[in-house]
Amino acid sequence: MEEPLVPDTLAHEQMDIFDNAAGTDPAALFAAAYRTFAGPVQGYLKARGLDDPEAVTQDVFMAFYPRIGNLTGGIQGAKSLLFSIAHARMVDHYRRLERRPQLTPYDPLQDGRITPSAEDQTVELTGGAAAMLEGLSEEHQEVLALRVVADLSIDQVAAIMGKSAGAIKQLQRRALQNLKAQTLKRNQANHE
Repeated sequence: MEEPLVPDTLAHEQMDIFDNAAGTDPAALFAAAYRTFAGPVQGYLKARGLDDPEAVTQDVFMAFYPRIGNLTGGIQGAKSLLFSIAHARMVDHYRRLERRPQLTPYDPLQDGRITPSAEDQTVELTGGAAAMLEGLSEEHQEVLALRVVADLSIDQVAAIMGKSAGAIKQLQRRALQNLKAQTLKRNQANHE
């Protein structure tokens, strides 16, 4: 046997708030409208295929809040206003989609270019940062990695490497000189 239907007292209380809206706190009206209609509004937006129905539902209620003071028609007026706003947001969503250009994913197999990109040529010529550091001693590589890549201060690098700040300055200077000499030699070889 079916159980007798018991009226939802919370729903009735929320409906009563709208029936007696005069002098009622707008925040209380908003809370009642949100509890009553947030689910149905979100369901409507989801059924209409919006990408993010939760966010649009929040937008609907944010647009609803300033209009509470002029609301007439009780709970039906609130429902009508909320779904009017939701419908307008849905229409806006689809208008935005129509105006957005169609994007196609990049497929390297379909790319018919025969010249390599400038970035690829640069990486090939320089061999990348790791290749540039290969000709340096371990200490020079370490000091440049800590100072340039990790952006640490001289004192921090000195503490990490267990050397004085003056020794780190000298190591860095020598490492940069060696790196410059290697780069010049590599560039001359590439231009010959």
